[in-house]
Amino acid sequence: MSYENILYEVDGKIARVTVNRPKLMNALNNQTLEELAHAFDAVRDDEGVRCLLITGAGDKAFIAGADINELAKMKAMQAKDVAFFGQQVFGRLETLGKPSVAMINGFALGGGLELALACTLRTASAGARVGLPETSLGIIPGYGGSQRLARIAGPGVAREWILTGDMFGADEAHRVGVVNRIFSPEELEAGTQKLLKTILSRGPVAIRLAMEAIRRGMNMSQQEGEIIESDMFGLASTTEDMREGMTAFLEKRKPAFTGK
Repeated sequence: MSYENILYEVDGKIARVTVNRPKLMNALNNQTLEELAHAFDAVRDDEGVRCLLITGAGDKAFIAGADINELAKMKAMQAKDVAFFGQQVFGRLETLGKPSVAMINGFALGGGLELALACTLRTASAGARVGLPETSLGIIPGYGGSQRLARIAGPGVAREWILTGDMFGADEAHRVGVVNRIFSPEELEAGTQKLLKTILSRGPVAIRLAMEAIRRGMNMSQQEGEIIESDMFGLASTTEDMREGMTAFLEKRKPAFTGK
């Protein structure tokens, strides 16, 4: 697929997707969502890619929300279809089976924050601003934001952020668990790359199984979740990576994982 609104590149084991509409603060229109869906499928299908980094072009915005020019023209059922499509696209991201990191380099509002919430982890520039301002436009989050924010930061935070429509700084986002790590603007890229390289140094099968256990366990009781965990633990124990990891530990060397 030929991309017009995003940039897609692979460097080693890391794929990078950049929403590239800086004049519009990288707003998400339907075409951009379609391109993101294709890019997420490419990441999933590329066996050489083990992590995904998502960011926005320029230094002002990660993604400043959905494209209001499109939303303002929609009728009720059309808007419902748009929301459902956005949810499907972000669902592909959330269930890639490979870690994804949103590098929030500026404003992450509305659909932009919803995309970041669908990622495995989030880093942010110290000057970043995040929020779900949809109620100020007379609508509500439509790409899964009400559900993911409540699961990540708790229902109290979700109610406050969504009902007020306020923007919050990186420090507050970190305090409530929305952002995992904060860096200065100058260190954001290097800090995020270091995080990705740490993940890449771990067993790839174990990473995938751990992510699956966490994701599935969030929607069931702890007892049910622990059954999933034990199943994943058992699977991990059958892998060559487990034997390599244990052997490397005993031999006091770095493991050479193969993902098998």
